[in-house]
Parts: sequence; structure tokens; C-alpha cells
Amino acid sequence: MKTADRFEHILSWFETHMPVAESELHFANPFQCLVAVMLSAQCTDKRVNMVTPALFAAYPTPEALARATADEVFPYIQSVSYPRSKAEHLVAMAQRLIEVYHGQVPDSIEELQTLQGVGRKTANVVCAVIYNQPTMAVDTHIFRVSERLGLTTHSKNPLQTERQLVRYIPEHLIPKAHHWLLLHGRYVCRARKPLCDQCELAPYCRFVE
Repeated sequence: MKTADRFEHILSWFETHMPVAESELHFANPFQCLVAVMLSAQCTDKRVNMVTPALFAAYPTPEALARATADEVFPYIQSVSYPRSKAEHLVAMAQRLIEVYHGQVPDSIEELQTLQGVGRKTANVVCAVIYNQPTMAVDTHIFRVSERLGLTTHSKNPLQTERQLVRYIPEHLIPKAHHWLLLHGRYVCRARKPLCDQCELAPYCRFVE
């Protein structure tokens, strides 16, 4: 099967069976989204959603977070992965957000990556989720699912996966396709013990023997 046809069939399946696909992180505005995504690095959305209500109550705005210290932020996020470094990143991010961007979350990947603790994946997520831009954030789920379904071939890193995916996915579908692949990897095409017998995309899968 040609790559373009494979994409067409798989995307069509997702459109039919998962018409609504959204982030599972809880947030109320762009600032909270950025904070939640930063905390989700190498951590589950479920865990992040457990700590953000208290964190957002204590620091509801970039201004409030910018006035805090990492030691003050740490107790709110100590149950997530790498809490010390994330506390430092959050405070520094908020300070730059105030100093350079007047408290507004940038809408470009390049500007977002000037914020401490914000890498390309985080920037892509924010641009897609908040600004509905055609950016493809690649995490471990998407990296795995894309290879297994044959949407990418011999990709060596997330950037290669991102470039292969956006080449074939229509721009207007890219933000939603990110969630399609992520959720499929989180709940069906799992790293360990994938639910192949329940997967309707198995006919396209290179992992199934």
C-alpha cells in the first residue's frame, strides 16, 4: 500500500471512530495550558491533573508565579516527575512571560522555545491545542504508533517523525491527528501488552504478526 493511501485510510478511520479528540490535561486558559504541558513531560496527564488545581489556585496568573520562588512552587508539584527542575523552569518561564511577552503566551514555536523548560514538543502542543495551528507534537506514544502503523519509516527521533507525519496529514487535521495517535497509543497500542485483538487498525499494523 502506498504511504498516501495508508494515511488516508487510517485518518478516515479516526475521523469516523474518534470524531472528538482533545487533550486530557485540565486547564482554563493559555497560561494554565502551558504550565500543565510543561509538567506533563515524562509524567502522566492523570498525575498532572491531580496537582494543578492547587497550583493554579496558588498561582492563577503569570504575575503570581513570577513572584514565587522554586522552593515555594515545589510542594505543589512534588509528586510529578523531576519536580525540582520543573519548579525552577515554571518560575523562570513566568518571569520571561512577564518581562518579554507582557504575560501573554506566545503563539509561535520559536518564541515559545525561548521560555525556560519549553522544548519543541511542548511548544507544538501549545500551538496546536490553544491556537489550533498545524503543529505535530511527537511524544513516545506518537513515535511508537506511527512506526507500528507504517505512517513513518525508520524514524530515529521525534523531529523525523514530525516531518514525516505533517508531510501527509492535511493541515486542518494535524492538531486533531496529534490527539488521535496519542490516545490510540495510550489506551490501545500500548508499549507493553498492546491490545491488538481489540484494534481495528490492525490490518495496517507492522507490529502485528
